[in-house]
Amino acid sequence: MLLKPDIIIVTGPTGIGKTAVAVELARKLETEIISADSMQVYRHLSIGTGKPTLEELGGVTCHLVDCVEPDYQYNLGDFIRAADEIIARLTQAGQIPIVCGGTGLYLRGLVNGVFSNAGKSDQIRSQLESRANSEGLGELYRELMRVDPGAKHIMPNDRQRILRALEVYYATGQPITALQKQSQESPRYQAATFLLQRSRKDLYARIDRRVDEMIAKGLLSEIRTYLDSGFSRDNPAFCALGYAEMADHLSGLLSLEDAANRMKQRSRNYAKRQLTWFKAMKGAETLNMDNLSAERAAEQICRTFEGR
Repeated sequence: MLLKPDIIIVTGPTGIGKTAVAVELARKLETEIISADSMQVYRHLSIGTGKPTLEELGGVTCHLVDCVEPDYQYNLGDFIRAADEIIARLTQAGQIPIVCGGTGLYLRGLVNGVFSNAGKSDQIRSQLESRANSEGLGELYRELMRVDPGAKHIMPNDRQRILRALEVYYATGQPITALQKQSQESPRYQAATFLLQRSRKDLYARIDRRVDEMIAKGLLSEIRTYLDSGFSRDNPAFCALGYAEMADHLSGLLSLEDAANRMKQRSRNYAKRQLTWFKAMKGAETLNMDNLSAERAAEQICRTFEGR
């Protein structure tokens, strides 16, 4: 463990309790949180993306939440630029920023950097756009899984990243994941990473309860308001887990029970893909949360720095 890292990362699969641990840790270290969640950055959709409430934050500042409109394609470069500015300010003030989230691509890019122009081809991108429209995004996703099995962290409905990954592959002949690994030789930050874990049974039960709680808090009303305001289902923000299923219920295509069950299944599948991604993380210290409260987890993290 680093004596004094540049940043502390709290990560793990969806529904595991990352935010609660990060908040407790931020209180103890008197610092601020940077969200590394690709969906919480969007405005107007809060319940389904699991944004922390003011009550949950309890006065702790959490950055990069509610930053852009739903139709903007927020990307890794946007995240790194914004996070760099916040990290620089907090570091100057003598604080260690806490980066909290489960978007592995953001975490890896922030720490290790990312190639920017590799595989850029307007011609190939145009062809892929046409194919996505004619063949369907699902066909291109299956193609990506064949040529780059390591890209399982990319979600099946993430058009931007699917097309980008295929563009890189056909332009360079190499999988995008292989090129990303090549760019990781010189870390941009020295990070102390803590990976939260639970038994699979406990995690899935938490995910199911979380979906039920989101519905009880007004998820359907949130989606209805979003659509009634003129925002499109095709916006990047609507790729967040469960929104498509709940919108189908509002359109009369699914019963609420079926929509909820599909949302739960998609969330469990996403958690499974995240767990596969996190297995490849190097140097992360794992914390088993099965019998550990958020406060105790934060205390345990703090102890790793004591006496060093």
